[in-house]
Order: sequence, then structure tokens, then C-alpha cells
Amino acid sequence: MPSLPLAHEKWFVDDPGAFHADWAFARTASSLALIAAVAVVALVWHLVGARLPRPELPFLEPLGRLAPWVPRLLGIHLGVSLLSLAVRDAYLAPNLSLEHVPGGAAIAFAEGLLGVWFVTGAWLRPAGLVTLLLGPLAALLAGPVAMLEAIDLLGIALFLVVLPPGRDRYGAVEPPVETAALAIFALRVCAGLALVVLAFSEKFANPALAREFIGNYPAFDLFDLVGIPLSGDAFIRMAGAIELLFGLLLISGRIPQVAVIVAGIPFNATLFFLGRTELIGHLPVYGVMLALLVYGSSRRYADAVPAWPWTARRGLRARVVARA
Repeated sequence: MPSLPLAHEKWFVDDPGAFHADWAFARTASSLALIAAVAVVALVWHLVGARLPRPELPFLEPLGRLAPWVPRLLGIHLGVSLLSLAVRDAYLAPNLSLEHVPGGAAIAFAEGLLGVWFVTGAWLRPAGLVTLLLGPLAALLAGPVAMLEAIDLLGIALFLVVLPPGRDRYGAVEPPVETAALAIFALRVCAGLALVVLAFSEKFANPALAREFIGNYPAFDLFDLVGIPLSGDAFIRMAGAIELLFGLLLISGRIPQVAVIVAGIPFNATLFFLGRTELIGHLPVYGVMLALLVYGSSRRYADAVPAWPWTARRGLRARVVARA
């Protein structure tokens, strides 16, 4: 089944730089109403999620047994992503080409080496620190918006700086709940922020880009295929609202099992239409979703998923002890 275009339009449009921001589209009454509705839904989700038991889907608790290996799995996700991008002469995202950048070959080579480093699983804390330096470089090469669009990849690097895999048991690590909470916070906020930025940079604030993408891939207009009359601009607003909602839900961290399952459907459905480029570009998102699903299914770490850095350590530890 086709899905709402949660793909990155800039990856599949010729010369995405030719499409410039148009904030007038985001300031229309229809756009503002949808954005406000999304904010209300996200707030209600956050408040209701605070009252639900954790894990909220007990039948998924067996997945929580994978929690010690999440850092190792995220390292592999990040490494394969960097290697794949380096082979395509791309930087952090498929649309950021290094073909005409001075020293682009050297940057791609360094990116590939970092990818191999992450796949090995050894000494990933310094590897994560080096990768974080790619962010400012991306801002210099392509601008701050491009860096924010790819900040989910940098979020994985930050997670591995806080919580690298262990040196035995195939990288297994069982950190204190407080450490896991800090690492998960960095992961979910960066991934959520990337989706929030994309909702505006590719939809609400750049409708021309979205129109071009839909023109190239009309199968993504689900409403048109099922016979529901909906204008192209209304469809763009709806797609932007859904992407914005998913980003806010990830930042919230509440009800993570349900959030990941619901968000995973459209993110995976796009693979049938967009293929390898979509798979490579979305590898960091898949890694983040895997981590949140596993930690959210663990009785030990479920309370750490929605935690914020300023959460009292004593209170978080007391909840975990009481649950045990």
C-alpha cells in the first residue's frame, strides 16, 4: 500500500537547491490549524503516557532482553550508514553530494573509515566524538538546515559517546538506569528534531519541493488513489503534520512501543517505492526506532525512555526498584 510521503523529498528531486523556503504557506490558516492540532495531540499523548504502566505492551517484553546489545547494534547501523553514504560520495545524507566539493574525495574516504570503525565495535566513544565533528562541517558545506535534517545520525553518535558497547559478550553492556536515560534522551531528541525540521523544510515551508516530489511519485498520494478528493496542498499539509507529530512523539518518549510501531509502518512502506536510496538514508531512523522499542520493552529501562536529564536520580531509581 502507498503511504504518506515520509520520505525525504530532497533525496529524490533533481536540483533540490532550486526550491526555496516559502513561509507564507506555513502561515496560512489551514497550516497553522494543523500545526496547533498536532501540538495538542502530542501534549495529550505525553500526559496520558505518564499515567500508563510501562512497558505499555507487556507481550513485547521479550524484546527487552536485547537491551544490553543496543549500543552494539546502533554502532553497526551508524557504520553501515556512513559506509554506504561514502560509497555514493554523499555526506551524512543522500542529497548532500561531495562531487563538486573541494576535498570531497578525502571527506568521503574519512567518512568510510569512520563507518568501518563503528562496524568493528571497538573504542566507539572516540569514534562518536569524531563523528560529532561532522555536524559543524555539514553546516559549513550545506547550511545549518541540512545539518539539522541529518541530526538523527549525529544523535546515534552522541548516544555512543555516552553509552558505548562493552568489550566482551559481543558488546553487551548493562549501564545504570541514569546513564541509559541520558543516552536515550540524546537519541530520541535528535531523531525527533530531525523529523520536526523536515516537516517544515520539505513540506510546510517548502511546498514547491513537495509538489515536485508528488509529481514524480504520484503513487504516494494515498487519498487520490482511494478516491478521496483532496488538493495537492492539503495533502502536503497533512503529510507535514504527520511527520511533525511523529517527531514530537519521539521527543516526548512516552508510550514508546506504540509510537515506534505506528511510525514504523509509513517509514517502511516507502521502501517499496524508493528502494536503496531510501533504505540507506533511513538507516539511522531504523536504528533509533529499534533502540526505543527494545528499551521501552525492558522492565529495567522502560522508565528511562521518557526520562529527562533533570529527572531526579533518586526518583528514577526508586521507580525501577519498586518495579523489580
